[in-house]
Amino acid sequence: MEGTRHEKSKLKDSPQENGVHTNQYSSISPPASPVAQDEPFSTYFEERVPIPDSENQLFSFRKLWAFTGPGFLMSIAYLDPGNIESDLQSGAAAGFKLLWVLLVSTIIGLLLQRLAARLGVVTGMHLAEVCNRQYSTVPRIILWLMVELAIIGSDMQEVIGCAIALNLLSVGRIPLWGGVLITITDTFVFLFLDKYGMTKECVAASQGWFYQGELLKGMFVPYCAGCGPVQLEQAVGIVGAVIMPHNIYLHSALVKSREVDRKNKKEVKEANKYFFIESTIALFVSFLINVFVVAVFAQAFYNKSNIEVNAECNATGSPHTDLFPLNNNTLEVDIYKGGIVLGCFFGPAALYIWAIGILAAGQSSTMTGTYSGQFVMEGFLNLRWSRFARVLLTRSIAITPTLLVAIFQDVQHLTGMNDFLNVLQSLQLPFALIPILTFTSLKSIMNDFANGLGWKISGGILILGVCAINMYFVIVYVTSLNSVVLYVLAALISVAYLAFVAYLAWHCLVALGVSCLDCCSRVSNRPAV
Repeated sequence: MEGTRHEKSKLKDSPQENGVHTNQYSSISPPASPVAQDEPFSTYFEERVPIPDSENQLFSFRKLWAFTGPGFLMSIAYLDPGNIESDLQSGAAAGFKLLWVLLVSTIIGLLLQRLAARLGVVTGMHLAEVCNRQYSTVPRIILWLMVELAIIGSDMQEVIGCAIALNLLSVGRIPLWGGVLITITDTFVFLFLDKYGMTKECVAASQGWFYQGELLKGMFVPYCAGCGPVQLEQAVGIVGAVIMPHNIYLHSALVKSREVDRKNKKEVKEANKYFFIESTIALFVSFLINVFVVAVFAQAFYNKSNIEVNAECNATGSPHTDLFPLNNNTLEVDIYKGGIVLGCFFGPAALYIWAIGILAAGQSSTMTGTYSGQFVMEGFLNLRWSRFARVLLTRSIAITPTLLVAIFQDVQHLTGMNDFLNVLQSLQLPFALIPILTFTSLKSIMNDFANGLGWKISGGILILGVCAINMYFVIVYVTSLNSVVLYVLAALISVAYLAFVAYLAWHCLVALGVSCLDCCSRVSNRPAV
């Protein structure tokens, strides 16, 4: 009986040395070929960054510098146009009251990124490669498609952000559809540069210029006095914008760029430590930049009415007064309106600084989306594609619907697409969070570095909470559409969606030690014999 259950798990242990697997972890489900099983290929990291030696030092800045890179590249995704729009809407709708939600979301994101980095360091494979070996063909293809949707959605946000930024910078001379087409060129710019650094600095400089106000109460007091449904929806939106599915896949792959001897338990433990420190620093910087954006709109525009903004824009001669109707409704802003409002209250320089920041934030989606798309495609499908072909494909898919909206609709519809894209990414979250908790909890994969009981329980609660919050966000969005046809369509999609999530959750529960469910699962927490 025991042998039969081991056969069902299809999970084999690899040889070990010093408590760590010495070879690539054996296929949990058969890869495309024996070659792929022994040597998982990658279009990146042919040359790995060497790690300097240190004699029994508890901490070394030289080593931290050697490990620095993956966490900062991952953290760029925390500054994409979707996050920036969520920040400014939070500040305008709730002032500083929701900063604690942003802080908690960033901490949760850090803990999830820690799991992703540990998987890559310990196994030598990234999350998509492990999924390829763990799940059977049909679930694996579905999982790949869901992650691709998240990547394309992120790329669409970059297209929208860049188009709006170019429209603002050119004072309307570059139409929105023209800005969408221009974003094709930044694909080639990225392919030539292909280095990290400029994006975060540009965003920090442009958004940090506005930092002001008392933030400590809003950041550390988990309470929102006088908040209603609008603020609650905005709080949920913050969580959905901060924690992104494709970023989990990205980080698990980026850590492979460092030269770590996986046969040596001490080196693996050390790599996990320095990657976590680096990720903490990187996400702290991203958090500060997001706080800057919230602070501007909280300090200047919280509780402002449309008629007040209209009067201010009219006094400064702004041609965009029609964006703010003459009523006493509370001001509602998006990426486009945010720039206009800043220009009205602080002058043209503020508008241009904002537009440059959005343009820089938009490029972050190109960088993280291109890398994560490459890793996901080669991991799930064992498919070699050049970076040029990969980014051209996703950008072409992203541009088509965005261009149609830009041509036949107005800027309100274009910025409204960001809400839909945030919902889309929220729907994809289980397809990253459940697998990463599953595999990092399997002792047969992670060996001594598998999640302990505390991490299993807390990780399960965190992921359940994040998924529940994002499901609420999706339900609120769908109900706001006021269409019976869309309700029926959403109900049908939900059945298939929930069935697949239940399938992944079943495997996850088996990995977490719920042995009563281990009847025909492909995973097992017992060592194979």
